[in-house]
Amino acid sequence: MSLGLASPAARRRKPSLTPMIDVVFLLLVFFMLAARFGTAPALALAPGTGEAAAAYSGPPRLIELGADGLWLNGAPMADMAALLAALPALTEGPRDILVLRGRETARTGDLVALVAGLNRAGYHRLAVIE
Repeated sequence: MSLGLASPAARRRKPSLTPMIDVVFLLLVFFMLAARFGTAPALALAPGTGEAAAAYSGPPRLIELGADGLWLNGAPMADMAALLAALPALTEGPRDILVLRGRETARTGDLVALVAGLNRAGYHRLAVIE
């Protein structure tokens, strides 16, 4: 027999935020790690001073870069070691300016590798032309 009293409505339980916070934290960690894998090595380049044209002296030193190799003043170079071996005959020292030009098939990564290799060899005065 019922007295006509309605049973109290079941209280709705508040949703727990702990699983959502866990998911957000895991996404944060994932994207922080993923961002580290996308970074490329950087080159330290000094801005030009505007006096490069006046300071250039000596024979031409045009290094061309393409997907199929390197050229020094139009002569093909077998590799970076051959290029570095040929440069002292054209320069008075590593303070001389080297002019770099990428051919149509040149890739950016190859240009970065060339600049890094020249920097390691002591050649820091580089001019990149189109």
